[in-house]
Amino acid sequence: MGRPREFNFDEALDRALEVFWRKGYEGTSIPDLTEAMGINRPSLYAAFGNKEALFNKVLDRYSEKSGKHVREALNEPKARAVVEKLLRGTVDLLSNPRQPQGCLLVQSALTCGEEVDCIRRELISRRNQIRIALRDRFQQAIDENDLPAASNADDLARFVATFMNGLAVQAASGAKKAELLRVVEMVISAWANGALIHLMSLERL
Repeated sequence: MGRPREFNFDEALDRALEVFWRKGYEGTSIPDLTEAMGINRPSLYAAFGNKEALFNKVLDRYSEKSGKHVREALNEPKARAVVEKLLRGTVDLLSNPRQPQGCLLVQSALTCGEEVDCIRRELISRRNQIRIALRDRFQQAIDENDLPAASNADDLARFVATFMNGLAVQAASGAKKAELLRVVEMVISAWANGALIHLMSLERL
């Protein structure tokens, strides 16, 4: 029989998540990971696979922990409430002092070169999952007459997803929670008075 695992799998994964979050995929080395996780190289490979496999497990862990506010927002009964809860929840996540600033999915993508294209494509895929979920939720709102029939669900989803990514970049650059909330309030106000929906409903040129 093999030797029993001498470390807590979830705790080690959380430590790996923080290293990747702070340093990015390419900036993180195996020694960085083994030191942070408190395990040796053979144990890392045996439990998690290679660096790419570990990073994918980290992304799953990140989505499980940090994606909660997205799932809750999508369940709001009205589209405006979806956007408001999503953006406020994003700011809360990005400004949490107990974790690295910014978003793992965005920060890692910004530092990925062509030599790790598989990682870049995985990050794009995961960000697109959020956009697609938003598109489907906005289409539901259109079908339920919660949004004007002329609204474009895909454009709305791309706008909100792009805005969320921008918040992440601003947070990673040092923007404070109050500053992020002010720009969120601008979007919520534009949604409430109909200006944003009108813009998104205009016929494409």
